[in-house]
Amino acid sequence: MADNARAKRLADLIREVVAQKLQRGIKDPRLGSHVTITDTRVTGDLREATVFYTVYGDDEERAAAAAGLESAKGILRSEVGRAAGVKFTPTLAFVADALPDTARTIEDLLDKARQSDEKVREASAGAAYAGDADPYRKPGSEDETDGDAAE
Repeated sequence: MADNARAKRLADLIREVVAQKLQRGIKDPRLGSHVTITDTRVTGDLREATVFYTVYGDDEERAAAAAGLESAKGILRSEVGRAAGVKFTPTLAFVADALPDTARTIEDLLDKARQSDEKVREASAGAAYAGDADPYRKPGSEDETDGDAAE
């Protein structure tokens, strides 16, 4: 079993090689400049690599990019093997990264929270306190009672 540092170095190398090959070496029109490699993870035994990617575009372009990556998997794996120089070249699995969708969901929720805060701010603009602005007793005030007198 390899150490984590070696797996991390191999994952970084795979990410670089795949990104460069997609940018310059593969002529598939489905893999145009709108595919971005975001992360790569390698198992501890260095046998399998998961490559995370995002696609700028709609669902149809995402599906086309996934098909293009699957068809180019062999070329990309041989290029990784040539660059890595390891005994066994890891198999590549391409997974669409959910990070952009998650970020979009978080942004939508934050927008809703901002709108809700604005409504509360508008509703409380002319409001006044039901009692005093500071309801707590302070030492030395006239309505302070002695605790011993209540016994």
